[in-house]
Amino acid sequence: MTAPLEGLRVLDVSTLFAGPIAATFLGDFGADVIKVEHPTKPDAARGHGPSKDGVNLWWKTLGRNKRTVTVNLGTPEGAELLLRLAADADVLIENFRPGTLERWGLGPDRLHEANPRLVVARVTAFGQTGPYSGRPGFGSLAEAMSGFAALTGQPDGPPTLPPFGLADGIAALATAYAVMVALRSADRDGAGQVIDLAIIEPILMLLGGQITAYDQLGVLQPRSGNRSVNNAPRNVYKTGDGAWVAVSTSSQSIAERVVRLVGRADLVAEPWFASGHTRAEHADELDDAVAAWIGARPTAEVVAAFEDAQAAVAPVYDVRGVLADPQYRAIGTVQTVEDDELGPVKMQNVLFRLSGTPGAIRWPGRRHGQDTDEVLAEVGVTREQLERLREKGVV
Repeated sequence: MTAPLEGLRVLDVSTLFAGPIAATFLGDFGADVIKVEHPTKPDAARGHGPSKDGVNLWWKTLGRNKRTVTVNLGTPEGAELLLRLAADADVLIENFRPGTLERWGLGPDRLHEANPRLVVARVTAFGQTGPYSGRPGFGSLAEAMSGFAALTGQPDGPPTLPPFGLADGIAALATAYAVMVALRSADRDGAGQVIDLAIIEPILMLLGGQITAYDQLGVLQPRSGNRSVNNAPRNVYKTGDGAWVAVSTSSQSIAERVVRLVGRADLVAEPWFASGHTRAEHADELDDAVAAWIGARPTAEVVAAFEDAQAAVAPVYDVRGVLADPQYRAIGTVQTVEDDELGPVKMQNVLFRLSGTPGAIRWPGRRHGQDTDEVLAEVGVTREQLERLREKGVV
C-alpha cells in the first residue's frame, strides 16, 4: 500500500520543536524526511527529557521516520551540499534567526535557483519581519505573548505556562498544513514559495474570539481556573475514591442531563440555565451540586452513571491511565516500535487514520548522522569526496 506522501522529499534543517515536529508529521505519512544537523552540534532536542543508557527517549518519537545527515551549513562546501540536496527536494523546513540562511548563501532566492518548485517553510518565534524578528525566541514566549498564559491558572494565581511545548506543537500543525497548501499551489502553478510562520500566531488563533470581543465590547477574559466563561458546569471534580474526573457541558442538552443526574433537575427551570454564558455566571451553585454528587461515589460508578445518562465525563489521566485505557487501545493511539538501540519502544501513533492510505511509524529516531553517507551518495557525492569533507569537518 502506497503512503499518501510517498515520493515527497523534505529537508528538515530546523532544530528543537516546531519545525522538527512539522517534519515528523509529514514523515508519518510517507515523506522521505532528511534531518540535517551540524556535525558536532546535534539538534538540542536530543538532550531534552530522560535518557536510558545514554539514549535519549524523546528523540525516538521526534526523530522518527527521518534519515539523519550531518552537514555544516556555515561552510561553503556545506552550503553547496545543501543546494544539491534542495535541487532534488520538495520542501525545506528551517528555523534559524532571519538572515542566517542568507548569510550562508542559502536564502530563498538561492534555493529557488537550485529548485524553482521548492517550498521553503521558515518557522521562527516572531516571523521574518517586524521589530522582534531578530530576537531569540521559543514557544514559551508565544504562550505568554498570545494571551494563553494570562488566561491559564487560578483566578487568584499567577499567569501559568504549560509544562510542555504547546505553542510549538500548534505551530508544527500549522506548518504541516501550510506546507501542504503550498505544495498544492506548486502542483497547480509549477512554482514554489516561502512560508513565513511565526510561532506567536497559530496559538493566538486558537484562543477564540477574544480580539473581536475586546474590539467591539472592550471585554477582557479573566483567568478562571478549570472553569469556562462560556458554559457551566465545567470543571474537574474529586471522586469518592480520591481520583479526578473532568465534566464539560458545552451543549445545552448535556448541561440538562448533568444536573438531572446529580439530583438538581430544578435548576433546568431557572431562566439563567438557558444559555452557557448565563450558566457560567452561576458556576458556584452548579459546581457545588456536581462536586457533592461525584464526591460521594467511586470513579467507576461516576463514569458509568454519566455514560448511562449520555453526559460528558472523562477521568483525569497521567500516562499510566493513557496506556491502560481501552479506547486508546481500540483505536491504536500508542504503538510499539522496534528500535536498534532500545528494542521494543512505545510511542504515540500517527495523528489520524486514513482508510485508504494510512500513515505509519517506519522507524524510531535514528542516531546523529546515521544516514550521511547514503543520502549524500544519492546526490552524487563519492566516497572519496565524503572522506575529504569529513576530514574538514563539513560532514
